[in-house]
Amino acid sequence: MSVLVAALLVLLLGDLGSTFFYHVPQHLWFTLHMRTHHDRRRSFWDQAVISLDPWILLDGFLGALPYIVVAILASRISWPGALIGLALGQLHVWWRHTTPIGWVTPKWLRAISRVFQIVLPEDHDGHHRNPNVEFGDIFRFYDAPARAMLAWLAPTSRANRRALSRRAKRSTRRVPARGTT
Repeated sequence: MSVLVAALLVLLLGDLGSTFFYHVPQHLWFTLHMRTHHDRRRSFWDQAVISLDPWILLDGFLGALPYIVVAILASRISWPGALIGLALGQLHVWWRHTTPIGWVTPKWLRAISRVFQIVLPEDHDGHHRNPNVEFGDIFRFYDAPARAMLAWLAPTSRANRRALSRRAKRSTRRVPARGTT
């Protein structure tokens, strides 16, 4: 039983940490994740599974760091369970990036995954196409709170700051008086 508890803690709390302390902040204020994970010029199968690009590996490591921290803590309950949780999390990373190679989730697996709110490859494909939807690495129930957090913090975002800066620059430009050239 302790093996199951430790594995579930790694998956649930690791996904919570990764979503709210890495993924959402990257979408709001930083560029590493957006540049690597949402680069439309490359297949995200390549990005997530076979790439050796140091920036992509760094993004993957930073996204996995909350899982690793939780696994270290959960190892006090059961180190095999913590390792199983990490292994299942990694397998899920590879699985959720399989749509570019033609994977379609079978109906029976889709039904089971929906009951447990597990992110399917098709869901994650939606996140690659529109980075503002389908948050949560493993569990879909983190999507709505993540989007609420994004909306709440949107005024502080990198994009919002750039837009405000552009508006300020336009408003400070001198407008010539009528009749002058």
